[in-house]
Amino acid sequence: MSIGYKLLLYIHISSVILSIGPFIVLLPMIGKLRSAQGPVQGIYLDAFRFVIRLSKHAGHVLVASGILLVIAGPWSWGASWIVATIFILVSSLFFLARAFSPAIRKIEERSQEKNAAVRTLHRAIWMYLFLLMAMLWFMVAKPVLW
Repeated sequence: MSIGYKLLLYIHISSVILSIGPFIVLLPMIGKLRSAQGPVQGIYLDAFRFVIRLSKHAGHVLVASGILLVIAGPWSWGASWIVATIFILVSSLFFLARAFSPAIRKIEERSQEKNAAVRTLHRAIWMYLFLLMAMLWFMVAKPVLW
């Protein structure tokens, strides 16, 4: 394994950490967001936006480094774990685009539906973490599915 490949692998793994890790930090914030008002609520919502933005940009690095790893490595695009990972990745992109922003907007509006929006946000975090962990499992275990 060349140094270039090892460096690319390190970048790929680091981007996975940056894609998943910050969402774990958001889980304890959900409870605090329920009771937060005014500027404090804004701080929590800014943290959510930052994590989503960070995850999105880390995802770009993740995809680019993953493509380069497949090109430079021993794997083919037809490997079942790569196909499954790409399928989940595309699904998670649609999910990320639609799951968080509407709930954050409802909370910002200070509507009567704040608790429902916070529950939606909490559920979205867990669902997104599940998708990310499934992709991580495929990348680490590299199961042969067909």
